[in-house]
Amino acid sequence: MTLRRITVLTTICLFSIGLLISCGEKPVEPTGTYKVGAVFSVTGRTSFLGDPEKKTAEMIAEQINEAGGINGKKLELIIYDTEGDATKANLAVKKLITKDKVSVVIGPSLSGTSLAVLPLAEEYETPLISCAASYKIVHNEKTGKPYKWVFKTPQTDTMAVEAIYRRLKSYGMTKIAIMSVTSGFGASGRGELIRLAPKYGIDIVADEKYGPKDTDMTAQLTKIKGKAPETIVNWSVGPTQVTVLRNWKDLGMTNILFFQSHGFGSRKNIELAAGAAEGILAPLGACNIAEKLTAYDVQRDVAMKYSKEYKAKYNEPLSSFGGHAWDALNMVAKALSSVGDDKAKIRDYLENNIKGFVGQHGVFNYSPDDHNGLSENAFSMVIVKDGDWALAD
Repeated sequence: MTLRRITVLTTICLFSIGLLISCGEKPVEPTGTYKVGAVFSVTGRTSFLGDPEKKTAEMIAEQINEAGGINGKKLELIIYDTEGDATKANLAVKKLITKDKVSVVIGPSLSGTSLAVLPLAEEYETPLISCAASYKIVHNEKTGKPYKWVFKTPQTDTMAVEAIYRRLKSYGMTKIAIMSVTSGFGASGRGELIRLAPKYGIDIVADEKYGPKDTDMTAQLTKIKGKAPETIVNWSVGPTQVTVLRNWKDLGMTNILFFQSHGFGSRKNIELAAGAAEGILAPLGACNIAEKLTAYDVQRDVAMKYSKEYKAKYNEPLSSFGGHAWDALNMVAKALSSVGDDKAKIRDYLENNIKGFVGQHGVFNYSPDDHNGLSENAFSMVIVKDGDWALAD
């Protein structure tokens, strides 16, 4: 197995609430380094997650570099590509901790790979900030409390399900069909869709699954059509969520309202759907709709800044997934600037001092009981309109 390493030396002049501010004077050349590790699905079938995460992390690293250092030290960002594979993710995280001697790890990109590396973070007592969605990443089911050394930036699948169910309740709709991919993300989302349905008076009349490499969901949708639901809720990431939409349209089912999970948060999905995404709804974070936010929205400034910088550097629209890395690395930089690179102090700082942190996916308030730190307000309900995102009425 080959793990590709990308090292970026970065520096900072002034860091404040997740925003990087350049100094007017030429920064003093920093000495020494702070090592931060990252594991993303840069290549493979889930590269749509890891590629924007890697690009975002590198962009932030360069900005920090140009601004002058963290406590007079360079930030050495070491990134490994997991290719979306749990075994490679394990090997990469272990290498970062034991050989590269990083003080904190960002990632992985997927729920499944994140769950696979949790034991390493706990065993080696190294802070890890996952960029994946499942609530299980920060919830130890045995203790009912967060894992000590693990945090995450994406909104949980629980929050996404509740956002969808609240919307359905406002529409007066209760009869739904659910579809989910048989992956860690899909299984966790499906579990929450089922668990929370009674709370919102939702009747699940069909429950269909498909594999992450499946290329046709016509059979599942045909079964669903026979159940005559008012709404379909699909839980997947990657090509499958686009395939489902194309099949849904081809079968003439567009009279049935369609919701995607927060895993749909990339304009590339809209493009690949070739018109089939028009009218679908999804709960998404602020970075996807920066220009749609009002001037009074507390996230507007950071979302607009990130959007402009990312588009200028990479000549492509950003996605939810890069935003997860933005939130994680800016939190890490804030911790390093305050307590240095001592692992235990970083962990304690994240847990006790990340309060009111305005990020791409919400305002974070970590605590000993909450290592996600987001509220139900972290989502906006978005609709695809004229081939782009728009705020749903």
